[in-house]
Amino acid sequence: MKYKIAIVDDHTLFANALAGLVQKMETFEVMFEVGNGKELIQHFKLKMIPDVVLLDINMPEMDGYETALWLKNNYPEVKVLALSMFDKEEAIVGMLRNGAKGYLLKGCKPSELRTALDNVINKGFHYTEFVTDKLLKSLNPEKVKNPIKELGLNDRELEFVRHACTELTYNQIADLMCCSARTVDGYREQAFYKMKVKTRVGIVVEAIKLGIVTL
Repeated sequence: MKYKIAIVDDHTLFANALAGLVQKMETFEVMFEVGNGKELIQHFKLKMIPDVVLLDINMPEMDGYETALWLKNNYPEVKVLALSMFDKEEAIVGMLRNGAKGYLLKGCKPSELRTALDNVINKGFHYTEFVTDKLLKSLNPEKVKNPIKELGLNDRELEFVRHACTELTYNQIADLMCCSARTVDGYREQAFYKMKVKTRVGIVVEAIKLGIVTL
């Protein structure tokens, strides 16, 4: 018995190459190739129902997310294996949430594709170490680092940076901070070093980027 595969990808050359690869596998055969989800639905209306859909994400008219969700709601018995260029958590999580049983990158080896097809048929899913790692990161995102703390500016240096973003002269800043002009020079040099800039204008630009001051 050969399991039937549908390929949904708007890149014709890639889809043809993929079809040729699948055709060489003893237990699988390509039922049809289409360029987007709408074309896939038309085939389903003609009762051309595959066992597995190899589904791209970025397609015109009806993309992979919409197509996977449609299959989940209408033909849950059909296994969806996402095959995409996207390696971001959002893409992987989005496709799995919409019903995909596995996720492969288009740069994978033919042996990986064969293993994935076998797994979705026999186990009902195929999760690689790469996908599992992305899923864990999406469920446990790293704490957002405070960019100001990352610079290593202490309170006095931070105060100097805020004053430096005004029209005050360095001498006026020294008066406001109740310190000598030489001490202010030290704060300035530390700000240059830690913020990786060489001028007062550079301090202002970085301070705005980091939200230390606002316009």
